[in-house]
Amino acid sequence: MPFAVGAAGRGISQSDAPAAPPDVWVTSCAPAPIEDATLGVPLRVRTLRHEQAEHRLAVIGDSLSHGFQSGAVTNTDVSFPAILAYELGWLDRFGRPGYYAFGGLPFNLENFARYLERRFPDGLSWRNSGAAILSAHRYLAASKAWWERGPGTAMRMSAGFVHNLAIYGWDVRDILERDADECRERILAPGRRILHPLLVDHANERAAIRVLDSARDGRGRAMTAPRATALLGERGGVETLIVFIGNNNVLGAMTHLSLIWSEDDGYDDLLRKEAYTIWRPRHFRREIRRLADQIALVDARHVIWSTLPHVTILPVARGVGGKAHAGSRYFRYYTRPWIGDAEFDPRVHPHLTSDEARIIDSTIDQYNAEIVRLVREAREAGMDWLLCDAAGLVDRMALRRYGADRSARPAWWRPLAMPEMLRGLEPGLDSRFFTAGREGRRTGGLVSLDGIHPTTICYGLIAQRFIEIMQEAGVRFADPLTGAVRGGRVEVDFARLLKRDRLVADPPRRLDADLEFLGRIEEKIGLMRRTLHLGVRDVT
Repeated sequence: MPFAVGAAGRGISQSDAPAAPPDVWVTSCAPAPIEDATLGVPLRVRTLRHEQAEHRLAVIGDSLSHGFQSGAVTNTDVSFPAILAYELGWLDRFGRPGYYAFGGLPFNLENFARYLERRFPDGLSWRNSGAAILSAHRYLAASKAWWERGPGTAMRMSAGFVHNLAIYGWDVRDILERDADECRERILAPGRRILHPLLVDHANERAAIRVLDSARDGRGRAMTAPRATALLGERGGVETLIVFIGNNNVLGAMTHLSLIWSEDDGYDDLLRKEAYTIWRPRHFRREIRRLADQIALVDARHVIWSTLPHVTILPVARGVGGKAHAGSRYFRYYTRPWIGDAEFDPRVHPHLTSDEARIIDSTIDQYNAEIVRLVREAREAGMDWLLCDAAGLVDRMALRRYGADRSARPAWWRPLAMPEMLRGLEPGLDSRFFTAGREGRRTGGLVSLDGIHPTTICYGLIAQRFIEIMQEAGVRFADPLTGAVRGGRVEVDFARLLKRDRLVADPPRRLDADLEFLGRIEEKIGLMRRTLHLGVRDVT
């Protein structure tokens, strides 16, 4: 019998409240950020096999570490792990995959928006809608052909080590079990999935093979990401290992606007689990502990685990209808980002309620509590495990939830302090959905066009927090140009990132008008729906 989450004091009867499993503890307050990466637990000296680690950085994760933005894994040389490697003076040795054609996999919204701007400099309208649809068809068909039948099929990138072992769309179960050969089998297996006539088929598997195909043992057998990381430890040692995984155990609830809970007899099955949009806390607990057991075997000097951001903050689902009540963090409803308050109708449009958003956040809080518990236990056992509280970091970016509503702010909340290089940007960077017109950027700047993933500048903010933790742990950073050891506080080179962040620095000038038009005809071509609602496997 599912547990009905109470709505006491908010004018909603118990019978009208959404249901949640009994192991979800629904809370009313957001937890305060954790500033102390050591959790206040002193560390005993740990003996490592390698006194001087050969591999300065390795990462296990999903899209947030892979280098995903605007609907595609792209620009992996400015993913937050690559930014860390640059500031370490180690970027030239930091192994990472590349995805260059058509803006990456599966579908780059920014790249496509610039393509439309070149094809239709006067903008899209009903007058040229036929030509626009034909152009979209040609673009998607060319991308599909390149990745499925052209040069994009050359999936093995190098025989060397890959240090960024993050893979977009993967959850904890995927990381534990999947490897390059399993991905290749999925691509070749007939009838396993319905092929789409325009979108790249098996985009996730194609991206994953580029990460894992060089991860093989002495007999040539494919390895999972944790096993590949252990191999790095055996062959020279790892100085800092970052583990940032679990977002895809809950993100589907927001991209699908539906809570489909994991089940006891299917959560650990690679195929059956794809039907779930959110994992029960006890299932997540079992999986993350299995992963922790494998991470404990890696010869890594420092291991930094990250908490998971509250996905209800992300503009992929826009809050409409005003706040649920005075002082609430939540809006009455959450729906597609292109649906405005005036046109939203809960009887017609897909949506989540404020109570469902609270359930999602409460579930994430339990995931994070387990991650914190793992770090604490490891430190008590003498391992130098540390915590990066990404949840607290993103909470401080939440403009619509907290920044624009003083009554909803917890006592601990304060806006994220921006580096000096970014404070002068006009308009200021914020977490709203990215919009731009002829005059340039209007809103947003921290979240890319898919409404989920950071812009390059925001990846820099994430990297900055990891740098602070690494410095506190004794990691030395080197000048990227001279190799000299850097003294004092190391700061991310945001001037460099701003030049690379074309979306923020030079957005498409007809972005708002073109995306609004595509949103109006999306029932005809299915473009926006298939791009922003591709599902857990293909969105992150």
